[in-house]
Amino acid sequence: MAVIGFNFTKMLVEKYSPVKGKISINNNVGITGLEETKLDINTDKKSLRLTFEFTSAYEPKVAKILLEGEVIYLIDKDKAEDAVKNWKKNKKVDKDVMAQVLNSVLAKCNVEALILSRDMNLPPPMPLPKVGVKE
Repeated sequence: MAVIGFNFTKMLVEKYSPVKGKISINNNVGITGLEETKLDINTDKKSLRLTFEFTSAYEPKVAKILLEGEVIYLIDKDKAEDAVKNWKKNKKVDKDVMAQVLNSVLAKCNVEALILSRDMNLPPPMPLPKVGVKE
């Protein structure tokens, strides 16, 4: 179906030491929770609230960016019940739902992590495009 809502609930940037030498940046995103939620809309669909966590870890222990939030996902009624049961039993999300939710999360979190890294004088957490000069 579709992502219809997005909200950050936590933004944390910690800088442990100055940036020196070679730094590796490990980005990770994951779903930390899933539950059915109520929306006041006239539809035969149900909505799921999925919570997520996005981290950018600057190694060796230079800094960390942590973003947490929630996504509201509109889904068919029968699929909503299956999704909640599957999450409670296996902590897994259907591939189609997961792809749409994670793409939405990554689109927002990558931009926010880039802004936060700039504000803290950290290298960007993802490679940025560069212009090459031809001779």
